[in-house]
Amino acid sequence: MKENAKSPRKIRLSTMQIIALGFFGVIFLGGVILWLPVCNQKPIGFVDALFTSVTSVCVTGLVTVVPAEQFTLFGKIMVLILIQIGGLGVIACTTAFFLLLRKKITMKGRILIQQAYGLDTLSGIVRFIIRILKGTFLVEGIGAILFSIRFVPEFGPVRGIWYGVFHSVSAFCNAGIDIIGDSSFLRYVDSPLINFTTMFLIVMGGLGFPVWYDVISTARQEGGKHVPRRRIFTRLGLQSKIVLTMTAFLILAGTLGFFLLEYHNPDTMGNLSVPGKVMASAFQSVTTRTAGYASVSQAGLTDSSKMLGCILMFIGGSPAGTAGGIKTTTTAMLLLTAVSVLRGRRDTECFGRRIEAGTVRSGITIMLLTFLFWLAGVAALSVFEPGTDFIDLMYEASSAIGTVGLSADLTPHLTTASHIVLMVMMYAGRIGPVTMALVFAGRADKSVQFRELPEKKIMLG
Repeated sequence: MKENAKSPRKIRLSTMQIIALGFFGVIFLGGVILWLPVCNQKPIGFVDALFTSVTSVCVTGLVTVVPAEQFTLFGKIMVLILIQIGGLGVIACTTAFFLLLRKKITMKGRILIQQAYGLDTLSGIVRFIIRILKGTFLVEGIGAILFSIRFVPEFGPVRGIWYGVFHSVSAFCNAGIDIIGDSSFLRYVDSPLINFTTMFLIVMGGLGFPVWYDVISTARQEGGKHVPRRRIFTRLGLQSKIVLTMTAFLILAGTLGFFLLEYHNPDTMGNLSVPGKVMASAFQSVTTRTAGYASVSQAGLTDSSKMLGCILMFIGGSPAGTAGGIKTTTTAMLLLTAVSVLRGRRDTECFGRRIEAGTVRSGITIMLLTFLFWLAGVAALSVFEPGTDFIDLMYEASSAIGTVGLSADLTPHLTTASHIVLMVMMYAGRIGPVTMALVFAGRADKSVQFRELPEKKIMLG
């Protein structure tokens, strides 16, 4: 008898879907583990455990419980592992696991890494991941040592070193979760060591791994020629130039903005010395770009400062790093496109190069979808939290979609429905709204990608 049974159809997932499902799987497993009694000093609801897992894997920092008081040592170690996985990314961590087992990375795996990090070639993919891991642990190790210099005298050798390691990983991964207490880094507002170490780690994590190695390789090539540093900058790739320029601009602009807006505010920086105000302003400028640590009260900020914070959180860090937001490159590209239109130019230009039209379209899509996610989140929070100050809800939503973690002391007091909204926003912010949309959209229809249609104009503005 002839069998007509068909073999089951093999499910093929796109790179976007693999990344999204990977993050979701780690989040759910982390939530279940953090729900276990062994992780908690006192009972915890599953929603709070899941929220902690989401905020850890999505390297955000919004919390419904106080980690220092809620979790046991094992629970804190689990939070640290989730932060590290979230910071490096599921793809990099999975690759590292296979490398430890000395398993060969297949061609499919190499293509997945290439697409996940936006690399131009498959050549040196494994070496790239190894460099990411080495660079990450090196920078986190430096941060842990610097933190320990302050924490060991304060908490003792064992606890001080543990605090140094935890907060170094949390800062580098732009998570902003602390295990000291319920006031983040407010007690260290006058500590240059804690402030500058934290800012260093946040910025390094937010630059993006490709920028690291572009700078390092260019410096090595030009370093032996005794050329001016300015020439080294000109030899960098276009993305590195944009990232470094935008990062410096946003840090300086944010520092100046917070300094002027909070100078006389007694609830934040008003009682600090002028150098203290500058340091606190710089810290606030850096941390709003997706880190989540706070050296001044976020609830005490003026409405103008909260609005500035929302803008910086929406922009975020840079691609292929540990930061969230629409990214510095997207922001720069949109601004340059606007300038080109105003000047009557056809192409978007930057540092003597033309940015391809497809990249411009992608940037517009990223900005628009992120804004729509943010708008929907603000609307939902306003429905579930009637009577709450609207600017605080905007601040909370911006913090979630930008995976920042700053809150005007609002997160623990929100309803369960609002916590679910924030979890969705953190997840969308970490994997990217475009990725989120493509997960549900499925594979692109290649048959219509190159069809020619009659061209028409419509009125704008």
